[in-house]
Amino acid sequence: MFEQLDQFCSYLLNEKRYSLHTINAYKTDLNQFVEYCHSCYELTDVRLIKHTIIRSWIVERMEIGDVEKSINRKISSLRTFFQYLKRRGEVDKSPMLKIVAPKIPKRLPEFIREDSLSILFDTLNESESYSSLRDRVIIELLYSTGIRRAELISIQEKDIKFQDGLLKVLGKGNKERLIPLSKLMMDKLKALIEMKYKKWEDASSYLFLTDKGKKVYPKFVYNKVKQLLSMVSTSDKRSPHILRHSFATHLTNNGADINAIKELLGHASLAATQIYTHNSISKLKEVYSKSHPKAKVGPKQKKSSY
Repeated sequence: MFEQLDQFCSYLLNEKRYSLHTINAYKTDLNQFVEYCHSCYELTDVRLIKHTIIRSWIVERMEIGDVEKSINRKISSLRTFFQYLKRRGEVDKSPMLKIVAPKIPKRLPEFIREDSLSILFDTLNESESYSSLRDRVIIELLYSTGIRRAELISIQEKDIKFQDGLLKVLGKGNKERLIPLSKLMMDKLKALIEMKYKKWEDASSYLFLTDKGKKVYPKFVYNKVKQLLSMVSTSDKRSPHILRHSFATHLTNNGADINAIKELLGHASLAATQIYTHNSISKLKEVYSKSHPKAKVGPKQKKSSY
């Protein structure tokens, strides 16, 4: 079965064009399942795997403490794997047809308040050095465009269309999208690039570099964002992704079209974007409860009729 896993991962990389991060997640899930089949059932032939075995594995993962979201990801990995095997004719029928994924409790995405971010941006130092300007541009670009951390890291100078005021981003599945930039943001990007070449004449074409002139990496960006957000937020979540949530939530609250937000975020389907409408509805309820006369009627007050 390990040979089939290697072929499957090669298929995800070369044909589906999945990222290495996604492929490693598939690998982890499927290796866990293979190990379970070996240790509990002494199975090495993928054709002998039944839905009952998969169910027992899911139960074991739940007993270990895996949450619903993690379980669903593992189920999705197995489903994709068996679909691959069926197309290749290695199994007649996928055992996943009888597997039902557990329901995940809906959680609204956390975000940073608009006024808190305004305070942060007013507080940050202007371009005293390459490092301080870089850190400021990183957090402002994440918030003003809603791009993912990986997308930010991969930006090169050629991706910035200064004449058109657009940023080209390579998202999930190698899908490109264009995101509008404000004049203020473009000016800051120009200043950052100029300062980069003053510091290193033969600098890399990547937009964001470390203090040693190397391309920034995920942990570097995470630490910078967390450090800056700590100035205005006490939330446990102070990652680059919360700025993406903030971007989408603030657009929704200010009346932006949900289809436009979907395109800006690079979501494959509208369903992924619609979660931000719940935050908007929550805000409307809060405004109603504070402002409408009917919402403020107490239990001892006489209610007027319409």
